[in-house]
Amino acid sequence: MSSSLLLSGSAVSSSFIAPSKLSFVRNFNKSLLPFPNVSRSLKSVRCAVDSPYGGNVPTFPRTRVWDPYKRLGISPYASEEEIWASRNFLLQQYAGHERSEESIEGAFEKLLMSSFIRRKKTKINLKTRLKKKVDESPPWLKALLDFVEMPPMDTIFRRLFLFAFMAGWSIMNSAEGGPAFQVAVSLGACVYFLNEKTKSLGRACIIGIGALVAGWICGSIIVPMIPTFLIHPTWTLELLTSLVAYVFLFLSCTFLK
Repeated sequence: MSSSLLLSGSAVSSSFIAPSKLSFVRNFNKSLLPFPNVSRSLKSVRCAVDSPYGGNVPTFPRTRVWDPYKRLGISPYASEEEIWASRNFLLQQYAGHERSEESIEGAFEKLLMSSFIRRKKTKINLKTRLKKKVDESPPWLKALLDFVEMPPMDTIFRRLFLFAFMAGWSIMNSAEGGPAFQVAVSLGACVYFLNEKTKSLGRACIIGIGALVAGWICGSIIVPMIPTFLIHPTWTLELLTSLVAYVFLFLSCTFLK
């Protein structure tokens, strides 16, 4: 209080201050004239106290917006990449203001949670629909599905790569000879994979040989129906039939129980 009176002593009315005190204030102000740095420091302290908290940090204008999409400034149909991009841009623009950052993060977390719940419901609905279809299927189809299983995706891709490699190897060596060796290796791999699942070598051999015979018979029936202009000149009937047999071996060792 005394410092403000000293800085503004010339503007204070004499009716409120005694003449002796008023002359003292004027004399004190005059004594500060040779020291301008002191006067500036006092004024800067007063300005710093009167300035609002946070300085020039910008404030997020949509902190009170309830809709998280509108708060982040994106469309309700925005993708997950657009949501992340909007969140990162706003956090960078309003960095340093705690309330703004909390508002942006809150809207972002709401959108992530709603997206997770939506994906979870979709998976549950898909499983429910598939189970309902299976329950409503004929008895013979139910009995057939009892022999089928869905392995992990990495298992499917590994075995698919193996049999695709065998098929490519057979095609590359088609001009030199038949694919007898590649078919034998594929049959051995099929029996090995089936033995891992069934824990019965005899059953694995029966299923593997049955898949090979079924694939060879189907190939012998289907391949002659293919127009000749679609077939490479070096591709023989034996080679094309073996390609069909690879498909049957892959399906039997991957999806059969």
